[in-house]
Amino acid sequence: MQFKHPEILWALFLLIIPILIHLFQLRRFTKTPFTNVVMLQKVISESRKSNSLKKWLLLFTRLLLLAAILVAFAQPFTSATMALQEKETVVYLDDSFSMQAKSNGISLLEKAVQDFIKNIDGETEFSLFTNEKTFKNVRVTDIQNSLLSLPYSYKQLNLNEISLKANSLFSQNSGTVKNLIVVSDFQERLAAGNTSLDSTLFAHFVPMQPLEIQNVSIDSVFVDDGLNEQSTLQVFLSGGNEDGALPISLYNDDELIAKTAAKFKSNGEAEVEFTIPVNEQLNGRLSIIDNALGYDNRFYFNINSKEKIKVLVISESNSDYLNRLFRGDEFDFQKYALNQLDYSNLDNQNVVVLDNLTTIPSSLQNILRTFKNNGGTLIIVPSINSDLSSYNSFLSSLSATQFSENITSDAQLTTITFDHPLYRNVFEQEVTNFQYPSVKKYFKVQTSLPTALSLDGGDSFLSGDNGLYIFTVPLTLENSNFINSPLIVPTFYNMAQSSLQIPKPYHNLGEATTVDISVQIGSDDILKVSKEGYEFIPLQQTFPNRVRLTFDQNPTEDGVYSILQNEQTLQNISFNYPRTESQLKYLDIGTLENINTMDSVPELFEYLEAENNITAYWKWFVILALLLALIEVIIQKFVT
Repeated sequence: MQFKHPEILWALFLLIIPILIHLFQLRRFTKTPFTNVVMLQKVISESRKSNSLKKWLLLFTRLLLLAAILVAFAQPFTSATMALQEKETVVYLDDSFSMQAKSNGISLLEKAVQDFIKNIDGETEFSLFTNEKTFKNVRVTDIQNSLLSLPYSYKQLNLNEISLKANSLFSQNSGTVKNLIVVSDFQERLAAGNTSLDSTLFAHFVPMQPLEIQNVSIDSVFVDDGLNEQSTLQVFLSGGNEDGALPISLYNDDELIAKTAAKFKSNGEAEVEFTIPVNEQLNGRLSIIDNALGYDNRFYFNINSKEKIKVLVISESNSDYLNRLFRGDEFDFQKYALNQLDYSNLDNQNVVVLDNLTTIPSSLQNILRTFKNNGGTLIIVPSINSDLSSYNSFLSSLSATQFSENITSDAQLTTITFDHPLYRNVFEQEVTNFQYPSVKKYFKVQTSLPTALSLDGGDSFLSGDNGLYIFTVPLTLENSNFINSPLIVPTFYNMAQSSLQIPKPYHNLGEATTVDISVQIGSDDILKVSKEGYEFIPLQQTFPNRVRLTFDQNPTEDGVYSILQNEQTLQNISFNYPRTESQLKYLDIGTLENINTMDSVPELFEYLEAENNITAYWKWFVILALLLALIEVIIQKFVT
């Protein structure tokens, strides 16, 4: 038992005063002669004994009465160990898209918000954060409307990030009890990385579970350009039943242009094909109806008019391998001999290839340096008889690269750097048994550029990145069979593609995205991105013949956006929410340590209230004092 005012208990020592008075009370008796009657003496003796008992009873009753009053004023109580400590509360409320799943007709997020508002004490001060929003040191009335209108987020904090964020909201006072409340559906990806929470926190987990855990999602699309006037749009879905068919609709803006049914395989996946016109702009939206999560029931994509990559080759070779590589609708290809080149043509190119040049004139070097600095892509393929001083003069002005010597020795290309940007998405797995191209002569190179292809001795075959690619091997058939190797196609194709970041049919929100828009703008002009009144200015870099846009934090909503110059649409770009939460796989929180798990938000607050509960006993001591006062009256009246 504890006391709110323990200092009052010192007054109990004052109870010794009535005891002393009782014990040492001196009473003088007057002797009166009387007849020696034995019976009278006996009555007097019994009367004295009865009077003595009454006084002792009154003494104990009054002592207990005073003691009860003093204890009542000291306010005794009992409580749990942490009930008297100061408490801090931080709440993490998961507002990710998986919380759209329903339980009893409402979403998990709506249920969590309603239960939280209903059960928390209106006077309790706390901090609350979601995956994107933070409310620090507030009461529920301050943020009630914000919580009720809380939007869903495609972002998801993991347990380690939740712990770090919570620590930033708690005070540095080590004497307080720090309660961290985590309300989430606890998907498996929540446990990514380090799953251990700060041991100084009292973690309370409230798992929100839906009634149904099946969810159908539109995962991705792929546009396969046809040979005729039709293209094929392939749509990939997941999460369906094998014996069921799900209708899926294709819209161009708001116009329904096609509809079909998706039939799922035993693994829950399905593929649907739509036929769409070739070389026609399309602002596409795919739509399904599914009662689980809503965010992945629509998918946005767009097809813009194809923009050709301009490739100019300066060559002193009769080989036509570059003509064959850069043919088709994707490229605008030009090839000139060095003595026939019009330098003014270089300004409008995306890619320039120096192929088999013996020397690089100083005038051309100056033009190419400007071209490279303006964001162009430069590919250098030396000649067997290259003038090293000319090449080194040019290369040293572009990067820390030098050809050191000409090596005449048979070698093979044996190493592919699979994580190099040129080959990052080329191979499904690391290939080790392909037929290696051979080399008769090559140049040793000293460079700071990353190596993409290497010879068997470790010397570089191809180095480069970020718009500059340098071969160390002349690619004539007399010297190497590389131009007959399948590896040449993705190598040159990806080098050319990196020169102009053409928007893909769709991009994912939250991922860094770079696109190039072929337009010339003034130094003070900017490009804007807009969708139905939502407008923002992306990070942009201006080059003479294009503008490079970078998307990272914006946009925050999915949809088809227009890229505007002076309110005129240049082209469109589509964004979708990432599908990482579409597969409803939940974490077994029983495997986590040092946490307290509750089945619901109301149960959690009942538990916290019980932990804070203080049982006061002062009323009982007041009742006891009144009872003792009544006993004293009874003793005075009936005890003789």
